[in-house]
Amino acid sequence: MRKIVIISTGGTFNKIYDPLNGELFIDKESKAIEEIASKWLCEFEIINIIGKDSLNITNQDRLQLLSTINLSKYDDIIVIHGTDTMNVTAKYLADGNLDKRIILTGAMVPYSIDPVEATANLTSAFGYLQTLTNNDVNIVMNGVFGTHGQVIKDKKQGKFIFR
Repeated sequence: MRKIVIISTGGTFNKIYDPLNGELFIDKESKAIEEIASKWLCEFEIINIIGKDSLNITNQDRLQLLSTINLSKYDDIIVIHGTDTMNVTAKYLADGNLDKRIILTGAMVPYSIDPVEATANLTSAFGYLQTLTNNDVNIVMNGVFGTHGQVIKDKKQGKFIFR
């Protein structure tokens, strides 16, 4: 298996409920990702950057992500990202002409509340990454796999679709 890096930018995937104030906050240590990936029999590295809901991600944050990917010694990258602006970030990365295989994934429901979707999306991203031979920016969500221009979030249906 190829070595991979998982870059966590925050998003719903990493949100945890705080019973003291009744709010969800982003776990900037990505414990959910570590828990899922600890079961894999491969070498990986987790990098935590940004730590925001995707609605709050700026182009400066995207530049930080682009730089982190560009400087990585790995060619296979999974980015955990919030779903609301995942397509914006995917296009930004694609415009950066990175010579790497990149997959963005996330979750609509926090792992801490229901681990099924987040686990399915991350493991699907990992499996799909193993099949890729071309360098490109891809999105893997809700069982839909494809390049960033092919997979979009249908906000009316509340899921990702292949267009």
